[in-house]
Amino acid sequence: MPKVKAQLFVLFVACSGVFSSFAQAKKWTLLECVNYALEKNISVQQSALDLETAKIERSDAIGNYLPSISANANHSWNIGLNQNITTGLLENQTTQFTSAGLNSSVTIFSGLSNLYRYRRAKLSELASQYRLSKMKDDISLNVANAYLQILFNKENLKIQQEQLNNNLKQEARSKDLVEAGSIPRGDLLDIQATVATNRQTLAVAENSLLISKLSLAQLLQLEDFRNFDTVDADYPVQNSATMLESPETIYEKAKKERVEIKIAQANLDLAQRDIQIAKAAYSPTLQGFYSFNTRAAYTDRIVGFEPNTDNPTSVIGTVDVNGSTFNVLQPNFRPVLGGPRSVADQFVENKGHQFGLQLTIPILNGFSSRNSVRRAKIAFQRAQTNLDQENLTLERNVFQAFTDANAALKTYEAAVTAVEARGEAFKYATERFNVGLMNAFDLSQAQTLYVNAQAELSRAKYDYIFKVKVVEFYFGIPIMQH
Repeated sequence: MPKVKAQLFVLFVACSGVFSSFAQAKKWTLLECVNYALEKNISVQQSALDLETAKIERSDAIGNYLPSISANANHSWNIGLNQNITTGLLENQTTQFTSAGLNSSVTIFSGLSNLYRYRRAKLSELASQYRLSKMKDDISLNVANAYLQILFNKENLKIQQEQLNNNLKQEARSKDLVEAGSIPRGDLLDIQATVATNRQTLAVAENSLLISKLSLAQLLQLEDFRNFDTVDADYPVQNSATMLESPETIYEKAKKERVEIKIAQANLDLAQRDIQIAKAAYSPTLQGFYSFNTRAAYTDRIVGFEPNTDNPTSVIGTVDVNGSTFNVLQPNFRPVLGGPRSVADQFVENKGHQFGLQLTIPILNGFSSRNSVRRAKIAFQRAQTNLDQENLTLERNVFQAFTDANAALKTYEAAVTAVEARGEAFKYATERFNVGLMNAFDLSQAQTLYVNAQAELSRAKYDYIFKVKVVEFYFGIPIMQH
């Protein structure tokens, strides 16, 4: 039984290692990187929260059309010398009172400020949506650039590794030739120096690949960047229909598609609404109001009267009868006190209503309204200049991107030609070295030039792919369409 448990434990550990290797072997595609960045990036999340705030502001603007309603209630105790509301006498007593009310008001007219605020809130929400789209576009572009940089560094690492392997084979062959006396020992030393240089270059390439992975992993906010890797995909150079367009056409399309212009235009419209809202302060404000109130007391009430046995009568006047004066008496009564009426009955009996209209006409408020309008107009002019600047910046960026893409294409085509030529030159140098017509140093130079040409071709390839994507991006083609 212990032997079986041990075997199960070993099997479990082995399976765990396999599953762990599978988990670590995940390789990210460009689409996965972009989608993950759009989901996890802090800047995108902040822009999304700004959009939610704008939606709340629009809800506030809608709420300005609704009446305001509030209820109130009060219960108080009066302790000490107070007037008895039943007898009218001052007495040391404790009395209680309860009151309740309902108040409501609604703005009927305020210079259309509520309408302007609602329109402004809708524009603010739209501008927030544009800013969120721009943030996503920027993140997608940065991720694509970082991803292509990893692919370039991978290809460069392969090139450097291949060069090192070739030089190691050449080193071993040179040793055999030196031992056979076919070549001088100096050629072997040159080859060994070249191998050492290759190892150094390979270390630099490995470090560059690690740094590029770190950059993309940080952009994706991944903690385990050492195990982060991308799919070994090959992105061939393809002709783009967008590059057949003129830069003027691309610019005109970008003016309609790019969110930078839409954001600047939305800010201009917001500034226009701010002017209207500020001018609305010049207009009178008409409000309607209504209030309801009632009350109840917790004091005894008079429920009847009874003869006053302590003072049965009182003199209310005199009359003369045959020269004699007689007092006129009336019977005295005293109130019979009962408990207070129910609170519900008192609320019904003591209820009251008040309603009406209130008109407020601004006459002088220390130039506050006037200065608000002036500030709003200045903000409008600033928004207009920002829109003009965004158009100029977009035009410059489009022409720059178009020019860079064409230059990158020419660089790529030249790099292809250079690789073909350097490859033939290295092949010819190898043949001459094999028959003893070239020394190891010259062969190493030819190989270095060939490897450098291959690295330059890889760099030019991904540089061209990215710059074409930038042009297509301005033309309205999404980064992840292909």
